[in-house]
Amino acid sequence: MALDFERPILELEAKIEELKRFTNEKGIDFSEEIILLEKKSRDMKEKIYSNLNPWQKVQIARHSARPNALDYINALFSDFLEMHGDRLYGDDPAVIGGISWYKGIPVTVIGHLKGHDTKENVERNFGMAHPEGFRKALRLMKQAEKFNRPVICFVDTSGAYPGMGAEERGQGEAIAKNLMAMSALKIPVISIVIGEGGSGGALALGVANKILMQEHAIFSVSSPEAAASILWKDGTKAKEAAQALNLTAQDLLRLGVIDEIVSEPLGGAHNDLPKAYGLIDESLERNLKAILERDPAELVESRYAKFRAMGQTG
Repeated sequence: MALDFERPILELEAKIEELKRFTNEKGIDFSEEIILLEKKSRDMKEKIYSNLNPWQKVQIARHSARPNALDYINALFSDFLEMHGDRLYGDDPAVIGGISWYKGIPVTVIGHLKGHDTKENVERNFGMAHPEGFRKALRLMKQAEKFNRPVICFVDTSGAYPGMGAEERGQGEAIAKNLMAMSALKIPVISIVIGEGGSGGALALGVANKILMQEHAIFSVSSPEAAASILWKDGTKAKEAAQALNLTAQDLLRLGVIDEIVSEPLGGAHNDLPKAYGLIDESLERNLKAILERDPAELVESRYAKFRAMGQTG
């Protein structure tokens, strides 16, 4: 999946591959030309990816090859045991959750789960949870509190599913209950925005002591398309909405909404999965250590103060 602004890079890389093929097949030495073009490609990437506009970041955040919650769970945690169902209605495949080990610490891991292709996305409802998904997440959080396990959430959704069935089963109530319950959890909670963080669906896993956000992820009150439809009655103005929403990690750090930006490999997390996993691992370990030994009352109070202060800076 090539994005428009990536085409010059891809064309240059195609030329490099062509020269390498000629070198191997024809025995003609193009090593100097290849070195020069590879340097030009790196410089071009650095220039492009250090100057992305909000809409371009939206495109990267939605990239189908971008690692999802299950990819990070498999890479960073051991002995993950997935749990299913909300004990009220059913199981929601758009939310994955269970218990695992992280660096020798028992933890509960929860995340929105998108697929990498159309089939997987249909199975996972494109990461858009129904009420039972949020209730499953809440059940696992309360279980974690009972056994004094930290909770780690991976946020990656365009929003909660807005279908009739979801509304009939109490979508708004389920999200509101998560916000209320998460704010009072007496255990460490860390949320990591790894792709899209849209609307109440993202907030339902986002009331945390530490909110980390990948460099090219987005986090906002609404998707750009929905905001454009509301503000201008025109969904085609999504680019303008993305600019107005302050949805980039850099905007949100300035506003005090998130605590830390997690760097990504050059070109985005999907371009170098091992490096992307390593960068998340380093940030997660450091932030978890910082809050792991805090008193339960202090965890609740600091979480409350954090959200009360949001938007007062920048």
